Amino acid sequence: MSTSLTADDVAQFLQANPEFFQQHADLFANLRVPHPHETRAISLGERQIMTLRAKTKDLEWKLSGLIHNAAGNEKISKTLMAWCCRMLSENDATQLPGHIVRSLGDLFDLQAIALRLWNLPALADSEFNQDVTDSIRQYAQELATPYCGPMRGQEAAGWLGTPPASLAIVALRPADSSQPIGLLVLGSEDPERFTSDMATDFLSTINDLASASLCRLRAPAHTEPETA
Repeated sequence: MSTSLTADDVAQFLQANPEFFQQHADLFANLRVPHPHETRAISLGERQIMTLRAKTKDLEWKLSGLIHNAAGNEKISKTLMAWCCRMLSENDATQLPGHIVRSLGDLFDLQAIALRLWNLPALADSEFNQDVTDSIRQYAQELATPYCGPMRGQEAAGWLGTPPASLAIVALRPADSSQPIGLLVLGSEDPERFTSDMATDFLSTINDLASASLCRLRAPAHTEPETA
């Protein structure tokens, strides 16, 4: 009683006997297989070359994507460094909130940016203290990571004036505290600028840099003693 071989049987045999084609070199040279995209047949060697070319092309595309992302990340890193240097060179700490807003707008080409702060005694009676409600503080407390995506009725988005197509919201927390001292809202007319699946590493870096600089406002504003 004869048993018929299946394709799996042949495949297993060839895997178990890699010397088969070496022992039958003529068969390997003359074997013809279907072309993957045409009706004609091609040699097994040519088919292998096509497979290798396809894999090489796929790797080239992946490498190109990695290079593009690396270039983009390098550009953002340099931009953040320039922003940090500007903040470090600011002598008057009370000018930092306005500086943060203006610089981020210039450096990252954003259409709308809003910043609100609290619990910073040296920043009393400032435009950056306005419209800070209990719900805003609670939202900032619960925002463990930056929010990115479309506007979804966030109260803080109202600070931007014109509703953005997409926005990012960052709760500003100093490194030495779990309590936020403010909210930074970045708005864009581009719905793809801030998306829910984007990485937030650079937004977290913005939080670290901005919060560190704003800690200079924790101490009450210095006043000169009155003279008789």
